[in-house]
Amino acid sequence: MAAIAPPGNAGSTARRAHRPDRRFPVAAAPAAALAAIGAGALGVLVLWWQGTGSVTGAAGWLTGAGRITGLLAGYAAPVLLLLMARIPVLEREVGADRLARWHAFGGRYLVSLVTVHVLTIVWGYALTDGRGLLPEGVDIVFHYPEMIKASLGTLVMLGTGAVSARAARRKLSYEVWYYLHLATYLAVALAFGHQLATGADLGDGPAGLAWYALYLGTAALLGWYRLAVPWLRDRRHRLQVAEVRPEGPGVVSLFLTGRRLEELRAEPGQFFRLQFQAPGLRWAANPYSLSAPAHPRFLRFTVKDLGGHSAAVARLRPGTRVRAEGPYGAFTARLHRQRKVLLLGAGVGITPLRALFETLPGEITLVQRARRPEELLFTAELSEVARRRGGRVLALTGSRSQVGDLGTALRRIVPDLASHEVYLCGPEPLAEEAVRALRAAGVRPGAIHRESFAL
Repeated sequence: MAAIAPPGNAGSTARRAHRPDRRFPVAAAPAAALAAIGAGALGVLVLWWQGTGSVTGAAGWLTGAGRITGLLAGYAAPVLLLLMARIPVLEREVGADRLARWHAFGGRYLVSLVTVHVLTIVWGYALTDGRGLLPEGVDIVFHYPEMIKASLGTLVMLGTGAVSARAARRKLSYEVWYYLHLATYLAVALAFGHQLATGADLGDGPAGLAWYALYLGTAALLGWYRLAVPWLRDRRHRLQVAEVRPEGPGVVSLFLTGRRLEELRAEPGQFFRLQFQAPGLRWAANPYSLSAPAHPRFLRFTVKDLGGHSAAVARLRPGTRVRAEGPYGAFTARLHRQRKVLLLGAGVGITPLRALFETLPGEITLVQRARRPEELLFTAELSEVARRRGGRVLALTGSRSQVGDLGTALRRIVPDLASHEVYLCGPEPLAEEAVRALRAAGVRPGAIHRESFAL
């Protein structure tokens, strides 16, 4: 297949096609989602309160603590799965990055609740029955209904929580972590029967029906958006690799072609989870950002060699089939509110910013951070886009000791930094440093839009 023309040639078409519909304030959707989650948790507390009589003695207090933590854990589990269900309105209005952070925080909360639930229930029952913790725990596991499955689910959940901890996560490849993380679905399924069989607060009335609706609704949404929709889109769009183009040391751009690509309605700044139908790659769906506005004939992604998976992507041959989930993410022009915009990126984090630089209205400055000039990406493309649209492209190169304080360096090249809205994407250490520097420079928290690599 012949090489595809650079996406920049279709820039004006992409800008017209992706003008955002700004119907809601930036913070409205996240606030509404959190309010809905909080309302559900409040409902669980009300359910516990209505079913709780007078509490006396240590055994009563411990058993009560076990009941409330069990109910909250049972509510949190499907909520966490819903956050990762790829529901379009959440992905578009809240954003995959924010949803992933909520999911990670909620996962720690869930593990803590489960741990406290197990300890307080066993301890409270042991005091009531007048025997030790171990004999009581064995009796609960083997003689209470659905408890063997619940115990297995608890072990799976705690193990998943352990491998999801930041220290352990750094030592695992994305693919290994991803498949271990899928074990949470098994853990939730194993524990569901226990909640209804031994959960006195649920029973057969409205509370039990609501619990069934929550869990079955979650399963239906997961099945539709995580399995059915990707399969249907794969059948409809028939994506395949058209070209793999070197961009720099260890960096390639991947061009995908297919059918009816305009129906995907992908916006600059969004990403897809790509599953390449090639040996060693077909079982992993990794996230990759669009590095140019979507074109009716192709999609472009830029990939840096960060491990075995991304290195194998660079060796893909034209014609390789690709399954794509997406587009996902709210790191788009929907967030745009101010006339002056700073796009700040480093490494392969420049990819969504490259697409936004071509399409965002206003006075746009793009700053690319790199240790060495040869690590800068898209230099010729960005210069051409800047010439065509009137934006500025700047480079901030050198080691941390050479650059010095990031905020000072940014104010030097962008003097009116505080009056800018900022789109930020890059490795976590740099992103965290940049947020601190931008806040110290007077940029409002609501004007800093951050896309994370930790999805």
